[in-house]
Amino acid sequence: MQKLRILVVDDSPTMRLLLSMALRRQRTFELVEATDGMDALKKLSADSFDLALVDINMPIMDGFTLIELVRKNRDFQGLPIVVVTTEGASADRDRAIQLGADDYVTKPVQPNQVLRVVNALLKVN
Repeated sequence: MQKLRILVVDDSPTMRLLLSMALRRQRTFELVEATDGMDALKKLSADSFDLALVDINMPIMDGFTLIELVRKNRDFQGLPIVVVTTEGASADRDRAIQLGADDYVTKPVQPNQVLRVVNALLKVN
């Protein structure tokens, strides 16, 4: 069985580790980490992914800009994007969804919550 590839985009090494540990419990996922939006774009251009978990507040390129650029690129338009952020304001949620995010999860996240969202978007049981 081929593993589903997930790009974890967050400037916090601790958060990347937390998300990776939560998702690695399900052996059907392969995780790749990116430190900011620019790093994520480079990795998206070089490889293929089944889903991206994206933080909003990052240096160099924030999550809003990343989502917007991904959705404008035909090669990535079908990529499910889940925002995982400390930004809990409804305006931030609305903006992310309007830009093309498929779901929005606020930190602190529970591993089971992340798994549920990812499994639902990837249609994994």
